[in-house]
Parts: sequence; structure tokens; C-alpha cells
Amino acid sequence: MRFVVTPPAPVSVPVVGTEDRFPIRRVYCVGRNYEEHAKEMGFTGREPPFFFLKPADAIVVVDAGSTGSMAYPSLTHNLHHEIELVVAVGTGGKNIQAADAHQHIFGYAVGLDMTRRDLQNEMKKQGRPWCIGKGFDQSAPIGPITPVAQAGDIDNAEIYLQVGGQDRQRSHVSKLIWNIAETIAHLSAAWELQPGDLIYTGTPEGVAAVVAGDTMTGGVTGLESLSVKVV
Repeated sequence: MRFVVTPPAPVSVPVVGTEDRFPIRRVYCVGRNYEEHAKEMGFTGREPPFFFLKPADAIVVVDAGSTGSMAYPSLTHNLHHEIELVVAVGTGGKNIQAADAHQHIFGYAVGLDMTRRDLQNEMKKQGRPWCIGKGFDQSAPIGPITPVAQAGDIDNAEIYLQVGGQDRQRSHVSKLIWNIAETIAHLSAAWELQPGDLIYTGTPEGVAAVVAGDTMTGGVTGLESLSVKVV
């Protein structure tokens, strides 16, 4: 097969404890999935889940024990961090029942949903799509994926983010409005999930701005931590 341009290299994430890599197909994100974060964004209650996507090449892969880097993006003066538990889908499906959802999970990782908040807010005011606020280059840093069997009790894990060694976000996965299984059920009703999909499951309260020179260090109990410097 001949291509008229050189095909892009596939995007993949290392798998903890192996030489294997997890290939990325799509990156789904859940909005406002922790109650306290929903409140700080001006919403309340257990609203129906909603989703947005990031391109696979927005992924910034950070190896275990390393500090990755992301460039401060253009057009913004208000770049926000959002620490998230990421689900890696190993078995696809459509209309997956919540009771069966965990059978479709390959593993978990720590991720950052970086957000050009000023651009996102302006698009919201205008009633326009806010892809420009979420789907920009290098907007989805991620650490290595830990297989399910090694990840421990993820549903009750602590999740946190520090900037410059100071706490910014700290909560527990148990505080998700829509838990992992429910999220997969809702998501698979809208799209047929496939192996290689990632699901960024939402961020807790405490989102705030970072500037060039800041180092973000985040984690979820039982998973490899994630460290990213804004340059």
C-alpha cells in the first residue's frame, strides 16, 4: 500500500512490568464527574454524564520515574490542571451493562486533562463547541498503564495533584458521581468502545492555573505517579 504522505507513528503507552505497550485509538473524557468539582464550576447534583474527546496525538507519554514536559499552549492565559484516573479499555463493546463493565477494562493510569479555561469559557458563552479549550496539542499527559490485576482497590483509591510540592487537588475515586462501571455503560451506549480506547474519568475539586516553570505531580493509589513540567 502506498500513502501520499507519511502516516503518523502510532501513539502508545507503556504497560507496567512488561515491555509491552498499549496502543491508543480514542481518548474519551467525562465532564464534571466529581460533585465538588461540579459545584466549583457552577453546577450541582447528579446530572447525566456528558463526554468530549481529545485526539490520540494529544497524549504526552511520561515513563515511570520520569518528569515529562508539555509546552505552555498558544492563545491562552489561563491553563488549568485536572488530575484524572484513566481507564484503558481492553475489550470493546456497545451497550455494556454496568455489571459487566469491569470485564472490559485492561488497566488504569494517571492522567491530566489540561484545559485552556479562558478559551473554553468563551466558547461556552457563545454557545459554540469548546474543542479549542480541551483538544489542543499535548493536552493529555499520561503515565504508564497498570493492568487491573496489579492495580488494587481502584474504586476506593486516593487521587491527588500537587504543584511545586503543594496540594492543589486531593480526593477519592469513590467520590465519582458516575463510577467507573456506570461511566462505561453510559459511554458505550453512545459509542461502540474498542480495544485501545482511553477514558479520562473526571477530576475532583481544586482545579487551578499553572504557568511555565510549574511542575505538576499527581497520583492514584496503586498506580505509577505522573510528573509533568510546563515549559
